Amino acid sequence: MTHDLRPARLSSRDILRVGAVGLRARRARVVLSALGIALGIATMVAVVGLSESSRADLMARLDRLGTNLLTAEAGKDPTGRPVKLPKNAVAMVERIGPVQRATASADIDARIRRSDVVPEERTAGVTAQAVRGDLLAALGGEVAAGGWLTPAGERLPTTVLGAVAARRLGITGPGETIMMNDTRVAVVGILDPIELAPGLDRVAMVGFPAAERYFGFDGHPTTVFERSTDDSVMDVRAVLARSISPGDEAAIKISRPSDALAAKAATDEGLTTLMLGLGAVALLVGGVGVANTMVVSVLERRQEIGLRRSLGATRGAIRLQFLTESLLLSALGGATGALLGAAATYGFARVQGWTAVVPPWSLAGGLGATLLIGVTAGLYPAIRASRVHPTVALNSI
Repeated sequence: MTHDLRPARLSSRDILRVGAVGLRARRARVVLSALGIALGIATMVAVVGLSESSRADLMARLDRLGTNLLTAEAGKDPTGRPVKLPKNAVAMVERIGPVQRATASADIDARIRRSDVVPEERTAGVTAQAVRGDLLAALGGEVAAGGWLTPAGERLPTTVLGAVAARRLGITGPGETIMMNDTRVAVVGILDPIELAPGLDRVAMVGFPAAERYFGFDGHPTTVFERSTDDSVMDVRAVLARSISPGDEAAIKISRPSDALAAKAATDEGLTTLMLGLGAVALLVGGVGVANTMVVSVLERRQEIGLRRSLGATRGAIRLQFLTESLLLSALGGATGALLGAAATYGFARVQGWTAVVPPWSLAGGLGATLLIGVTAGLYPAIRASRVHPTVALNSI
Protein backbone atom coordinates (compact mmCIF):
# COMPACT_ATOMS: atom_id res chain seq x y z
CA MET A 1 0.00 0.00 0.00
CA THR A 2 1.47 3.34 -1.01
CA HIS A 3 0.79 6.77 0.43
CA ASP A 4 0.94 10.08 -1.45
CA LEU A 5 3.40 12.15 0.60
CA ARG A 6 3.16 15.24 -1.61
CA PRO A 7 2.03 18.29 0.40
CA ALA A 8 -1.57 19.31 -0.16
CA ARG A 9 -2.06 22.49 -2.15
CA LEU A 10 -4.00 25.33 -0.60
CA SER A 11 -7.10 26.48 -2.42
CA SER A 12 -7.43 30.09 -3.50
CA ARG A 13 -9.94 30.63 -0.70
CA ASP A 14 -7.53 29.22 1.89
CA ILE A 15 -4.71 31.40 0.56
CA LEU A 16 -6.83 34.53 0.91
CA ARG A 17 -7.94 33.48 4.39
CA VAL A 18 -4.38 32.89 5.57
CA GLY A 19 -3.28 36.23 4.11
CA ALA A 20 -6.17 38.08 5.75
CA VAL A 21 -5.36 36.52 9.13
CA GLY A 22 -1.78 37.76 8.85
CA LEU A 23 -3.03 41.32 8.23
CA ARG A 24 -5.63 41.30 11.01
CA ALA A 25 -2.94 40.43 13.52
CA ARG A 26 -1.19 43.77 12.84
CA ARG A 27 -4.04 46.18 12.25
CA ALA A 28 -2.37 49.46 13.23
CA ARG A 29 0.63 48.83 10.99
CA VAL A 30 -1.62 47.66 8.15
CA VAL A 31 -3.76 50.81 8.36
CA LEU A 32 -0.73 53.10 8.24
CA SER A 33 0.81 51.23 5.31
CA ALA A 34 -2.48 51.15 3.41
CA LEU A 35 -2.88 54.88 4.05
CA GLY A 36 0.27 55.63 2.05
CA ILE A 37 -1.11 53.68 -0.93
CA ALA A 38 -4.53 55.30 -0.50
CA LEU A 39 -3.12 58.82 -0.57
CA GLY A 40 -1.18 58.13 -3.76
CA ILE A 41 -4.16 56.59 -5.56
CA ALA A 42 -6.57 59.25 -4.25
CA THR A 43 -4.26 61.97 -5.58
CA MET A 44 -4.00 60.38 -9.00
CA VAL A 45 -7.74 59.68 -9.35
CA ALA A 46 -8.68 63.16 -8.10
CA VAL A 47 -6.19 64.89 -10.41
CA VAL A 48 -7.46 62.99 -13.44
CA GLY A 49 -11.10 63.45 -12.42
CA LEU A 50 -10.80 67.18 -11.77
CA SER A 51 -8.84 67.70 -14.97
CA GLU A 52 -11.44 65.84 -17.01
CA SER A 53 -14.28 67.67 -15.26
CA SER A 54 -12.65 71.04 -15.91
CA ARG A 55 -11.96 70.14 -19.52
CA ALA A 56 -15.52 68.91 -20.02
CA ASP A 57 -16.83 72.19 -18.60
CA LEU A 58 -14.49 74.13 -20.88
CA MET A 59 -15.57 72.15 -23.94
CA ALA A 60 -19.21 72.73 -23.01
CA ARG A 61 -18.51 76.46 -22.79
CA LEU A 62 -16.82 76.36 -26.19
CA ASP A 63 -19.81 74.58 -27.67
CA ARG A 64 -22.12 77.16 -26.12
CA LEU A 65 -20.05 80.18 -27.16
CA GLY A 66 -19.11 78.82 -30.56
CA THR A 67 -15.72 78.50 -32.21
CA ASN A 68 -16.69 80.37 -35.37
CA LEU A 69 -15.82 83.90 -34.19
CA LEU A 70 -12.92 85.73 -35.85
CA THR A 71 -11.60 89.19 -35.00
CA ALA A 72 -9.68 91.55 -37.23
CA GLU A 73 -7.71 94.36 -35.58
CA ALA A 74 -5.85 97.28 -37.05
CA GLY A 75 -2.09 96.89 -36.75
CA LYS A 76 0.85 98.87 -38.14
CA ASP A 77 2.22 99.24 -41.65
CA PRO A 78 5.87 98.35 -42.53
CA THR A 79 6.98 101.85 -41.49
CA GLY A 80 5.48 101.42 -38.02
CA ARG A 81 2.56 103.79 -38.48
CA PRO A 82 -0.86 102.71 -37.18
CA VAL A 83 -3.28 101.52 -39.86
CA LYS A 84 -6.93 102.53 -39.81
CA LEU A 85 -9.61 100.11 -40.83
CA PRO A 86 -12.00 101.45 -43.49
CA LYS A 87 -15.27 102.94 -42.27
CA ASN A 88 -17.13 100.39 -44.40
CA ALA A 89 -15.11 97.44 -43.06
CA VAL A 90 -18.20 95.69 -41.69
CA ALA A 91 -20.04 95.99 -45.01
CA MET A 92 -17.01 94.58 -46.82
CA VAL A 93 -16.83 91.60 -44.48
CA GLU A 94 -20.54 90.90 -44.88
CA ARG A 95 -19.93 90.36 -48.62
CA ILE A 96 -17.89 87.21 -47.86
CA GLY A 97 -20.22 84.32 -48.70
CA PRO A 98 -20.10 82.14 -45.53
CA VAL A 99 -20.22 85.15 -43.16
CA GLN A 100 -23.36 85.09 -41.03
CA ARG A 101 -22.83 88.20 -38.93
CA ALA A 102 -20.32 91.06 -38.71
CA THR A 103 -19.97 93.98 -36.31
CA ALA A 104 -17.30 96.34 -35.01
CA SER A 105 -15.97 98.40 -32.11
CA ALA A 106 -13.54 101.31 -31.95
CA ASP A 107 -11.35 102.95 -29.32
CA ILE A 108 -12.30 106.52 -28.54
CA ASP A 109 -10.44 109.22 -26.67
CA ALA A 110 -12.48 109.70 -23.51
CA ARG A 111 -11.41 109.81 -19.89
CA ILE A 112 -13.89 108.10 -17.63
CA ARG A 113 -14.58 109.14 -14.05
CA ARG A 114 -17.19 108.26 -11.51
CA SER A 115 -18.29 111.89 -11.16
CA ASP A 116 -17.15 115.41 -12.00
CA VAL A 117 -15.52 115.82 -8.57
CA VAL A 118 -13.01 113.06 -9.38
CA PRO A 119 -9.79 114.33 -11.01
CA GLU A 120 -9.53 113.51 -14.74
CA GLU A 121 -6.39 111.43 -14.29
CA ARG A 122 -8.22 108.97 -11.99
CA THR A 123 -9.91 106.81 -14.62
CA ALA A 124 -10.18 103.64 -12.47
CA GLY A 125 -8.63 101.64 -15.30
CA VAL A 126 -11.75 101.93 -17.46
CA THR A 127 -11.54 102.81 -21.16
CA ALA A 128 -14.17 103.90 -23.66
CA GLN A 129 -15.19 102.31 -26.93
CA ALA A 130 -17.72 103.01 -29.62
CA VAL A 131 -19.75 99.94 -30.57
CA ARG A 132 -22.38 99.00 -33.10
CA GLY A 133 -25.82 98.04 -31.88
CA ASP A 134 -25.45 94.46 -33.09
CA LEU A 135 -22.23 93.83 -31.14
CA LEU A 136 -23.85 92.05 -28.18
CA ALA A 137 -25.72 89.56 -30.34
CA ALA A 138 -22.63 88.82 -32.43
CA LEU A 139 -20.53 88.05 -29.35
CA GLY A 140 -23.23 86.08 -27.57
CA GLY A 141 -23.09 88.46 -24.59
CA GLU A 142 -25.71 88.78 -21.88
CA VAL A 143 -26.99 91.80 -19.96
CA ALA A 144 -26.67 91.45 -16.19
CA ALA A 145 -28.68 94.56 -15.32
CA GLY A 146 -30.64 97.11 -17.33
CA GLY A 147 -30.53 96.80 -21.11
CA TRP A 148 -28.44 97.13 -24.24
CA LEU A 149 -28.09 100.17 -26.48
CA THR A 150 -31.29 100.83 -28.40
CA PRO A 151 -31.30 102.50 -31.85
CA ALA A 152 -32.22 105.76 -30.10
CA GLY A 153 -29.71 105.18 -27.28
CA GLU A 154 -26.88 104.78 -29.80
CA ARG A 155 -27.28 108.50 -30.61
CA LEU A 156 -27.58 109.75 -27.03
CA PRO A 157 -24.99 110.12 -24.23
CA THR A 158 -25.76 106.70 -22.76
CA THR A 159 -23.41 103.85 -22.00
CA VAL A 160 -23.37 100.16 -21.21
CA LEU A 161 -20.60 99.06 -18.86
CA GLY A 162 -18.61 95.84 -18.95
CA ALA A 163 -18.69 93.74 -15.78
CA VAL A 164 -15.25 94.84 -14.56
CA ALA A 165 -15.79 98.47 -15.53
CA ALA A 166 -19.00 98.65 -13.48
CA ARG A 167 -17.26 97.17 -10.45
CA ARG A 168 -14.32 99.55 -10.70
CA LEU A 169 -16.59 102.58 -11.03
CA GLY A 170 -18.88 101.44 -8.22
CA ILE A 171 -21.93 101.24 -10.47
CA THR A 172 -24.48 98.67 -9.31
CA GLY A 173 -27.30 99.22 -11.79
CA PRO A 174 -28.81 101.40 -14.52
CA GLY A 175 -29.93 104.93 -13.81
CA GLU A 176 -26.60 106.20 -12.46
CA THR A 177 -24.27 108.51 -14.37
CA ILE A 178 -20.55 108.73 -15.04
CA MET A 179 -18.34 111.37 -16.63
CA MET A 180 -16.72 110.80 -20.02
CA ASN A 181 -14.42 113.78 -20.50
CA ASP A 182 -16.74 116.68 -19.61
CA THR A 183 -19.92 114.92 -20.71
CA ARG A 184 -22.26 113.34 -18.18
CA VAL A 185 -23.34 109.97 -19.53
CA ALA A 186 -26.22 107.84 -18.27
CA VAL A 187 -25.60 104.16 -17.54
CA VAL A 188 -28.37 102.09 -19.15
CA GLY A 189 -26.96 98.60 -18.60
CA ILE A 190 -24.25 96.37 -17.17
CA LEU A 191 -23.03 93.26 -19.00
CA ASP A 192 -22.10 89.83 -17.76
CA PRO A 193 -18.46 88.89 -18.51
CA ILE A 194 -17.96 88.23 -22.22
CA GLU A 195 -15.72 85.19 -22.49
CA LEU A 196 -14.90 85.56 -26.18
CA ALA A 197 -14.03 89.25 -25.84
CA PRO A 198 -12.76 89.74 -22.27
CA GLY A 199 -11.27 93.12 -23.19
CA LEU A 200 -14.81 94.55 -23.31
CA ASP A 201 -15.31 93.74 -19.62
CA ARG A 202 -13.22 96.82 -18.75
CA VAL A 203 -14.92 99.14 -21.19
CA ALA A 204 -17.67 101.76 -21.15
CA MET A 205 -19.49 101.38 -24.48
CA VAL A 206 -21.37 104.06 -26.39
CA GLY A 207 -23.00 103.95 -29.83
CA PHE A 208 -21.10 104.93 -32.97
CA PRO A 209 -23.32 108.00 -33.62
CA ALA A 210 -22.97 109.22 -30.02
CA ALA A 211 -19.19 108.75 -30.14
CA GLU A 212 -19.00 110.87 -33.30
CA ARG A 213 -21.25 113.56 -31.84
CA TYR A 214 -19.84 113.89 -28.31
CA PHE A 215 -16.28 112.50 -28.37
CA GLY A 216 -14.82 113.34 -31.79
CA PHE A 217 -14.86 109.78 -33.11
CA ASP A 218 -13.81 109.65 -36.79
CA GLY A 219 -15.88 106.58 -37.71
CA HIS A 220 -12.96 104.19 -38.33
CA PRO A 221 -13.42 100.90 -36.41
CA THR A 222 -10.55 99.41 -34.44
CA THR A 223 -11.79 95.81 -34.32
CA VAL A 224 -14.13 93.89 -36.60
CA PHE A 225 -15.91 90.80 -35.26
CA GLU A 226 -17.16 88.17 -37.69
CA ARG A 227 -19.09 84.93 -37.36
CA SER A 228 -19.32 82.40 -40.17
CA THR A 229 -20.41 78.79 -40.55
CA ASP A 230 -18.32 76.33 -38.55
CA ASP A 231 -17.02 74.54 -41.63
CA SER A 232 -15.83 77.71 -43.32
CA VAL A 233 -13.93 79.44 -40.50
CA MET A 234 -10.48 78.74 -41.95
CA ASP A 235 -11.57 79.74 -45.46
CA VAL A 236 -12.95 83.04 -44.18
CA ARG A 237 -9.80 83.60 -42.14
CA ALA A 238 -7.70 83.28 -45.27
CA VAL A 239 -9.51 86.12 -47.06
CA LEU A 240 -10.68 88.30 -44.14
CA ALA A 241 -7.73 90.70 -44.00
CA ARG A 242 -7.70 91.17 -47.78
CA SER A 243 -11.44 91.82 -47.79
CA ILE A 244 -11.20 94.49 -45.09
CA SER A 245 -8.17 96.34 -46.37
CA PRO A 246 -7.03 95.35 -49.88
CA GLY A 247 -3.35 96.12 -50.30
CA ASP A 248 -2.76 96.55 -46.56
CA GLU A 249 -3.79 93.05 -45.45
CA ALA A 250 -0.37 92.43 -43.84
CA ALA A 251 -1.18 95.10 -41.26
CA ILE A 252 -4.44 93.44 -40.18
CA LYS A 253 -4.17 91.01 -37.27
CA ILE A 254 -6.62 88.11 -37.45
CA SER A 255 -7.33 86.03 -34.35
CA ARG A 256 -9.76 83.39 -33.20
CA PRO A 257 -10.84 84.06 -29.58
CA SER A 258 -11.85 80.45 -28.96
CA ASP A 259 -8.19 79.46 -29.47
CA ALA A 260 -7.45 81.00 -26.06
CA LEU A 261 -9.92 78.65 -24.38
CA ALA A 262 -8.53 75.69 -26.30
CA ALA A 263 -5.02 76.71 -25.18
CA LYS A 264 -6.28 76.76 -21.61
CA ALA A 265 -7.39 73.15 -22.02
CA ALA A 266 -3.89 72.26 -23.23
CA THR A 267 -2.38 74.08 -20.24
CA ASP A 268 -4.66 72.14 -17.90
CA GLU A 269 -3.44 68.93 -19.54
CA GLY A 270 0.17 69.85 -18.81
CA LEU A 271 -0.68 70.62 -15.20
CA THR A 272 -2.46 67.28 -14.96
CA THR A 273 0.70 65.50 -16.06
CA LEU A 274 2.66 67.29 -13.34
CA MET A 275 0.13 66.42 -10.66
CA LEU A 276 0.05 62.79 -11.82
CA GLY A 277 3.81 62.73 -11.32
CA LEU A 278 3.34 63.93 -7.74
CA GLY A 279 0.68 61.26 -7.23
CA ALA A 280 3.09 58.63 -8.55
CA VAL A 281 5.70 59.78 -6.03
CA ALA A 282 3.15 59.44 -3.23
CA LEU A 283 2.28 55.97 -4.54
CA LEU A 284 5.95 55.02 -4.56
CA VAL A 285 6.29 56.14 -0.96
CA GLY A 286 3.26 54.02 -0.11
CA GLY A 287 4.87 51.04 -1.85
CA VAL A 288 8.00 51.47 0.25
CA GLY A 289 5.78 51.46 3.33
CA VAL A 290 4.19 48.18 2.23
CA ALA A 291 7.60 46.60 1.61
CA ASN A 292 8.80 47.75 5.02
CA THR A 293 5.71 46.31 6.68
CA MET A 294 6.18 42.96 4.99
CA VAL A 295 9.90 42.75 5.79
CA VAL A 296 9.23 43.47 9.47
CA SER A 297 6.40 40.93 9.38
CA VAL A 298 8.80 38.24 8.13
CA LEU A 299 11.27 39.00 10.91
CA GLU A 300 8.57 38.91 13.58
CA ARG A 301 6.99 35.70 12.31
CA ARG A 302 10.05 33.47 11.93
CA GLN A 303 8.60 31.04 14.47
CA GLU A 304 5.30 30.84 12.59
CA ILE A 305 7.17 30.25 9.33
CA GLY A 306 9.32 27.52 10.92
CA LEU A 307 6.27 25.81 12.38
CA ARG A 308 4.47 25.81 9.05
CA ARG A 309 7.55 24.49 7.27
CA SER A 310 7.95 21.69 9.83
CA LEU A 311 4.30 20.72 9.28
CA GLY A 312 4.91 20.30 5.57
CA ALA A 313 4.37 23.73 4.02
CA THR A 314 6.53 24.18 0.96
CA ARG A 315 8.64 27.20 0.15
CA GLY A 316 6.17 28.04 -2.60
CA ALA A 317 3.29 28.05 -0.11
CA ILE A 318 5.21 30.40 2.20
CA ARG A 319 6.03 32.74 -0.72
CA LEU A 320 2.41 32.69 -1.81
CA GLN A 321 1.19 33.48 1.70
CA PHE A 322 3.32 36.60 2.11
CA LEU A 323 2.76 37.73 -1.46
CA THR A 324 -0.99 37.43 -0.86
CA GLU A 325 -0.70 39.54 2.30
CA SER A 326 1.16 42.20 0.32
CA LEU A 327 -1.45 42.17 -2.45
CA LEU A 328 -4.33 42.38 0.02
CA LEU A 329 -2.64 45.27 1.82
CA SER A 330 -2.08 47.16 -1.43
CA ALA A 331 -5.59 46.39 -2.70
CA LEU A 332 -7.05 47.74 0.55
CA GLY A 333 -5.14 50.99 0.12
CA GLY A 334 -5.95 51.19 -3.59
CA ALA A 335 -9.70 50.68 -3.15
CA THR A 336 -9.79 53.23 -0.34
CA GLY A 337 -7.78 55.70 -2.41
CA ALA A 338 -10.03 55.26 -5.45
CA LEU A 339 -13.11 55.97 -3.36
CA LEU A 340 -11.49 59.02 -1.74
CA GLY A 341 -10.33 60.36 -5.12
CA ALA A 342 -13.78 59.92 -6.68
CA ALA A 343 -15.46 61.56 -3.69
CA ALA A 344 -13.04 64.51 -3.84
CA THR A 345 -13.73 64.91 -7.56
CA TYR A 346 -17.51 64.91 -7.14
CA GLY A 347 -17.34 67.28 -4.17
CA PHE A 348 -15.04 69.84 -5.81
CA ALA A 349 -16.88 69.66 -9.14
CA ARG A 350 -20.17 70.32 -7.39
CA VAL A 351 -18.74 73.39 -5.64
CA GLN A 352 -17.39 74.70 -8.99
CA GLY A 353 -20.66 74.00 -10.79
CA TRP A 354 -19.01 71.48 -13.14
CA THR A 355 -20.31 68.14 -14.32
CA ALA A 356 -18.21 65.62 -12.39
CA VAL A 357 -16.27 63.25 -14.63
CA VAL A 358 -14.30 60.33 -13.19
CA PRO A 359 -12.93 58.30 -16.12
CA PRO A 360 -13.30 54.55 -15.51
CA TRP A 361 -9.76 54.05 -16.78
CA SER A 362 -8.42 56.18 -13.89
CA LEU A 363 -10.08 53.86 -11.35
CA ALA A 364 -8.95 50.74 -13.19
CA GLY A 365 -5.47 52.17 -13.64
CA GLY A 366 -5.26 53.09 -9.97
CA LEU A 367 -6.26 49.63 -8.84
CA GLY A 368 -3.89 48.07 -11.37
CA ALA A 369 -1.07 50.23 -10.04
CA THR A 370 -1.77 49.10 -6.49
CA LEU A 371 -1.58 45.43 -7.51
CA LEU A 372 1.72 46.10 -9.27
CA ILE A 373 2.98 47.86 -6.15
CA GLY A 374 1.77 44.93 -4.04
CA VAL A 375 3.64 42.37 -6.15
CA THR A 376 6.79 44.50 -6.30
CA ALA A 377 6.79 45.37 -2.61
CA GLY A 378 5.92 41.85 -1.45
CA LEU A 379 8.20 39.81 -3.69
CA TYR A 380 11.42 40.22 -1.71
CA PRO A 381 9.84 39.66 1.73
CA ALA A 382 8.02 36.60 0.35
CA ILE A 383 11.24 35.09 -1.04
CA ARG A 384 13.03 35.87 2.21
CA ALA A 385 10.30 34.19 4.23
CA SER A 386 10.45 31.06 2.06
CA ARG A 387 14.19 30.72 2.69
CA VAL A 388 13.85 30.62 6.47
CA HIS A 389 15.07 27.17 7.56
CA PRO A 390 12.51 25.48 9.84
CA THR A 391 15.16 24.19 12.25
CA VAL A 392 16.69 27.63 12.76
CA ALA A 393 13.26 29.21 13.17
CA LEU A 394 12.09 26.65 15.71
CA ASN A 395 15.32 26.95 17.73
CA SER A 396 14.40 30.59 18.42
CA ILE A 397 11.28 29.56 20.33
